[in-house]
Amino acid sequence: MLTFSVPDHPGRSFACEALLFDMDGTLVDSRKCVERTWRDWCARHRLDGDELLRISHGRQNHDTIQMVAPHLHTAEELAFLTRAEEECRDGVVAVRGAAGLLRGLAPGHWAVVTSAWRRLAEIRLDLADLPIPRVLVTADEIQRGKPDPEGYLSAAELLGVDPGACVVVEDAPAGVAAGRAAGMRVIGVTTTFGRDRLECEWHIDHFDALTVRAAEAP
Repeated sequence: MLTFSVPDHPGRSFACEALLFDMDGTLVDSRKCVERTWRDWCARHRLDGDELLRISHGRQNHDTIQMVAPHLHTAEELAFLTRAEEECRDGVVAVRGAAGLLRGLAPGHWAVVTSAWRRLAEIRLDLADLPIPRVLVTADEIQRGKPDPEGYLSAAELLGVDPGACVVVEDAPAGVAAGRAAGMRVIGVTTTFGRDRLECEWHIDHFDALTVRAAEAP
């Protein structure tokens, strides 16, 4: 069991059995690479990059293409995005406080659920000097991406934890919706969107603001 506290509820602590983290924008600041890749792709096809980026955060690439330009939903376009994201290494760093928090958690108490595929997830976690979790659920291992709850439900099952005992940590509306649809409470990290866009139980600006402890056995 874990207990945690957040600044918007001073003096109170909350309990859960596991923390399920999104990766991009939550644990890893990869915004430069993500936005560069999408803006380059939009420029190739004369699409509005700003409009695309309003909806792309937290979603799998193929879902984003299907939403903004379904006629471009091809193997060639997906391959272009895959190469571009895997080759971009600029400015990929850990979100403040993430490294210390993860290294203080036991392997059975946390997981990462990301819209990135496994190779990209491992590249970015390595660049950010963050540990690879025992449970890492990636886009190429599930059928339906966020805002569908499949990824978070899969992580809970792999950890052997009831979904209702998990807390999701997310930075984007699609991920928040996925966590809530899984029956989980959500902590919103305001690295990508403001609190008004993240309909969560709790909010933090970075992980130095989140205090997590292993609860003592009764």
